[in-house]
Amino acid sequence: MNTTSTILVADDDRGIRTVLAQALGRAGYEVRTTGNASTLWRWVSEGEGDLVITDVVMPDESGLDLLPRIKKIRPDMRIIVMSAQNTLLTAVKATQRGAFEYLPKPFDLKELVAVVNRALTAPRNNPADGGEGPEDEEKLPLIGRSPAMQEIYRTLARLMGTDLTVMITGESGTGKELVARALHNYGKRRNGPFVAINMAAIPRELIESELFGHEKGAFTGATQRAAGRFEQAEGGTLFLDEIGDMPPEAQTRLLRVLQEGEYTTVGGRTPIRANVRIVAATHRDLTQLIRQGLFREDLFYRLNVVPIRLPPLRERAEDIPELVRHFLSLAAQEGLPAKTIDAQAMDRLKRHRWPGNVRELENLVRRLAALYSQEVIGIEVIEAELAGGMPTVDAMGAVEGEGLSSTVERHLREYFNSHGDNLPPPGVYDRVLREVERPLITLALEATRGNQIKAAQILGLNRNTLRKKIRDLDIPVARGGLK
Repeated sequence: MNTTSTILVADDDRGIRTVLAQALGRAGYEVRTTGNASTLWRWVSEGEGDLVITDVVMPDESGLDLLPRIKKIRPDMRIIVMSAQNTLLTAVKATQRGAFEYLPKPFDLKELVAVVNRALTAPRNNPADGGEGPEDEEKLPLIGRSPAMQEIYRTLARLMGTDLTVMITGESGTGKELVARALHNYGKRRNGPFVAINMAAIPRELIESELFGHEKGAFTGATQRAAGRFEQAEGGTLFLDEIGDMPPEAQTRLLRVLQEGEYTTVGGRTPIRANVRIVAATHRDLTQLIRQGLFREDLFYRLNVVPIRLPPLRERAEDIPELVRHFLSLAAQEGLPAKTIDAQAMDRLKRHRWPGNVRELENLVRRLAALYSQEVIGIEVIEAELAGGMPTVDAMGAVEGEGLSSTVERHLREYFNSHGDNLPPPGVYDRVLREVERPLITLALEATRGNQIKAAQILGLNRNTLRKKIRDLDIPVARGGLK
């Protein structure tokens, strides 16, 4: 280690500057500190320093905006970015603009010193530039600032400029498709298509045709050529959801694509080059499926190049208030009445186990916004909802023995009345039907243990119509029952 290296530290917090100077000084470095970006820029432009540690928010200029200017005049300068704005967007911007590492505050001083040591000794190779991603902080695909989510943000940021295959694991409802979309929307393929296919929602005999397309006459009913998802995702990202449900024959064909970079359509003979980034996801234990002979081990290693584990919501309960505010805001944008949740009720939400994870929380929040007349939701409502029983009379105004039609009418009347002299925003019909359709289909699938043919018969729907509604309403289904 070069003990004479000089570290330039920029942070408008005097306490942080002092702590960093002491820790790095003990590690044998010379340290210069400043509280603004202009002084840091002057030092760098005059050729001083061997490494920069900068905060994002400073009084005169953002540390993120300073990054490309520093890299332009001193491309080999390693820069470590610190930030209390611990979002995916901060991590992505820092990485895309040339940061060696991004450290969310608060961080461990030992970790910082280790990163500094690594930055000064690691080989000098410029990572692929992912370009500038979206700027809108309000449309972040992932919500939460817990330590578990910070690790995911940092991993995603490092992947944005690459085409590495990613395997996302996590319980149902943790947001696996959101991570896949973030990899696409912030990465170098963001101008291409994002195509998703759920292996669990497609009959086994149709999966190969869905993935690779088919030629006219390839099988009974193939009246014309059809493009598969690989072709539709050309130049973009192909998201293979519930990869653990892929049948063996399709696994073999997918492995061939990953090995050779090309595929053929069902019934076709001419190889087609595959120009897609693969992101796979599963809620199942693939290693157990491999032991059972249900999943190819060689395919697993091809897909598991970069594994990302999404934590269940119970492991990041500190993110629940931010998630609740986010979902209430979305509901209000859709025209549902604005609501808030009081402190006691929020504490109760944080103690819940959330077997359905973020999806379960989102559905609960939508229900609270749609069905309750009070503006501030208290713990009585939350307890009733989490218990799965009918809310109390005080909470929901339910009348014993009241029919479904009367209950719905009463809630809709309260909804219309909540807008006073104004009319609700357009789209009430679809919003109301969605609120009824989702639990109706979910309960029918529960009753038939996930058998879509039987569920369609019970509901009086065509099987294809039911499959489309399951997809449109994002109802998780696995063979043998709901997830």
